[in-house]
Amino acid sequence: MADGTADVVMLHSKQTIESALIEHGFTLHKASAASDREALLESIAPRVRAIVVCGGHDPVNGGIMGRFPKLEIVSCNGVGYDHIDVSWAAEHGVVVTNTPDVLTEEVADTALGLTLCTVRELPQAERYLRAGNWPKLGNYRLTASLRDRVVGVVGMGRIGKAIARRFDAMRVPVVYHEPRPADVSYKHYPNLLDLAREVSLMIVITPGGPATQNLISGEVLQALGPDGVLINVSRGSVVDEQALISALQSKTILAAGLDVFAHEPNVPPQFLEMENVVLFPHVGSASVATRGAMDALCVDNLVSWFRGKGPITPVPETPVRK
Repeated sequence: MADGTADVVMLHSKQTIESALIEHGFTLHKASAASDREALLESIAPRVRAIVVCGGHDPVNGGIMGRFPKLEIVSCNGVGYDHIDVSWAAEHGVVVTNTPDVLTEEVADTALGLTLCTVRELPQAERYLRAGNWPKLGNYRLTASLRDRVVGVVGMGRIGKAIARRFDAMRVPVVYHEPRPADVSYKHYPNLLDLAREVSLMIVITPGGPATQNLISGEVLQALGPDGVLINVSRGSVVDEQALISALQSKTILAAGLDVFAHEPNVPPQFLEMENVVLFPHVGSASVATRGAMDALCVDNLVSWFRGKGPITPVPETPVRK
């Protein structure tokens, strides 16, 4: 490294990132492996210049970042960073980085797969076969279809655009919601309720955080209607889970597919009891290839920063100090 070693604290352990950091000459401190976490953080606080956030969504707030007077950068191993207080970081000259782009196609693939599973009831059909019902009871029931549907993408960022391209290929019309128009040709709905009334399939891929808390409300689900299908591959906080449970139980909407939940890994038991919801354990980017690329970018952001080249993928809210 250009300026010698730098002390880095990892809030959650991940072997691939740990090995890469050590290989690049960083002095690594693993908070999650410490027998006394508080004592470790207190002892290393004057030396720490970087935090690595990987796994879990424990808040990384000013109380944590403020413990390290020499902190320069927080490298997040993921595209979502709503659990990091970027406002505090910006005010205190701390750069926050994430890992966009390298997971875009994988998450879009997962969104498409979850959509097909939900609309066509593919997991339910497999359970039907495994239970021995095909020879005893005959063919599985007819399901809903993607035909004659319009998909409304809530969030037309990198992943939203990749999802839309997949539905283009399947000849399913796409419209989208964003507060402001994106650089795409799809019809734009600045009002989410207007979009919900016009579509029968809604895919949510917005950032998390206070601005989108419970964005998908009971009112939105009511507007989506009894033939409507909701797919969430963003953050659990974006959907009002109790409103969604009520909508599924009352058949206010037809079905839902969820890869994310408000209090992971805990899933509301009502979801587990319903047949009109498909549940994934937050596997959006969880492939060997994609997680490897995310790990590498997480480390590369630190290497680039401490070599004086600046961060590779800083989030827009935080400054890049010269």
